[in-house]
Amino acid sequence: MKARAPLPPYRPWGPFLTLFQREILRFLRVSVQTVVTPIITASLYLFVFGATLGERLSVVEDFSYAQFVIPGLILMGVINNSFANTSSSLFMSRYLGQIVDLLVTPISPAQFIFAFTFAAMVRGLAIGLVVWLISLFFAPLPGTFPWLAFGMAALASFLFAQVGLIAAIYSNTFDALSMYSNFLLLPLIYLGGVFYPISILPPFWENLSRLNPLFYLIDGFRHALLGQGDTSLAVSFGVSGALSLALFAWAAALIATGYRLRS
Repeated sequence: MKARAPLPPYRPWGPFLTLFQREILRFLRVSVQTVVTPIITASLYLFVFGATLGERLSVVEDFSYAQFVIPGLILMGVINNSFANTSSSLFMSRYLGQIVDLLVTPISPAQFIFAFTFAAMVRGLAIGLVVWLISLFFAPLPGTFPWLAFGMAALASFLFAQVGLIAAIYSNTFDALSMYSNFLLLPLIYLGGVFYPISILPPFWENLSRLNPLFYLIDGFRHALLGQGDTSLAVSFGVSGALSLALFAWAAALIATGYRLRS
């Protein structure tokens, strides 16, 4: 009787790498929708605020309006695409019933989250990089603290990848999922200081804006690129990091218990 070939050794991170690869290939397969369209949308924003208003307005000393608004547009691309990647992928897996097969594989909740999250970060940061390259045609950015800027962009991408996972778990319909984007994500972005510094607002509205978690991401990223912001980099990283950990723990708890995933 012919001897059976020995099985390959089990790799603890094998399921993570497989799922991560699947998520990368998933959004690349529809790259026109997931990559090209966001870049075109961001380019239109850059044209409006860079070519038409950029040199005619100024809201911060020593910088044109284009230089002020470009960091916010870059981070907006990072945030929107990170959220969209995890939320659409996990929701479709639930909708098509594929998530049940995935949950019986030997993959831990942390590996599950990191696979979805890292794929979303690849997409989000890639869009942010392309938007930054396009923005060079409209206004140069000094890049005062480039590594801190990258760290803040990565933190924003990680944070909203968790928001996308949570939204996908709690949503039962496509309309419910779109509500998170239209009635939570977009208002937080637009009111978080993308197009204006909160320091020009009346005291009441300025203090209210500081309750918006998006403010710390946007202001921290802009501060790292321009060298000035409405709050310190330490506070921006501290608030954003704490919120990221809290959302990661929330997503991990939902996935570990299989909440709304097994039915």
